[in-house]
Amino acid sequence: MSQPTAEITDQTRTNLVRLLRVAYPHAQFPDGPYERTADKILAQLDSDLWHKIVLVEGLTTLDAAAVTRGAASFVELDDTAALTLLEEVADAEFFKFVRGVAIVTLYDDREVWELLGYEGSSYDQGGYINRGFDDLDWLPEIRVTEYDGPEQLVEVADADQPAGA
Repeated sequence: MSQPTAEITDQTRTNLVRLLRVAYPHAQFPDGPYERTADKILAQLDSDLWHKIVLVEGLTTLDAAAVTRGAASFVELDDTAALTLLEEVADAEFFKFVRGVAIVTLYDDREVWELLGYEGSSYDQGGYINRGFDDLDWLPEIRVTEYDGPEQLVEVADADQPAGA
């Protein structure tokens, strides 16, 4: 049995960017945020041999699984097939590592903030109350109605009464 080399190659990075795009799909996102997230993940591997081996082997496994599905590599799978494959490996160690870094890194990217309409922290700017806390035009209008039915009391069993009542 050959020992894993845990060598980070261009294909490793390409597969990782594809994994991120499939796992966190946003059609309006350019490649930049996904590539920066992949680079952050790969940078963490310099000091952690275990995660390096696990990630490289995991991404290699995705390529092998893609071949069994008729694609040349994971990158070549269509989005539906790639997502199905990722769902199958969602509990794998490498995927947990990627998810743990990606969820924070991708959505902490300032370009992503702009694309999603997030203005950043409000605390240092005096809070949201005077800065459009209700200007999210992509949310549906709220519907507030008051209950005008009869007041009904719920009977409580003696055993459920508070002590001393």
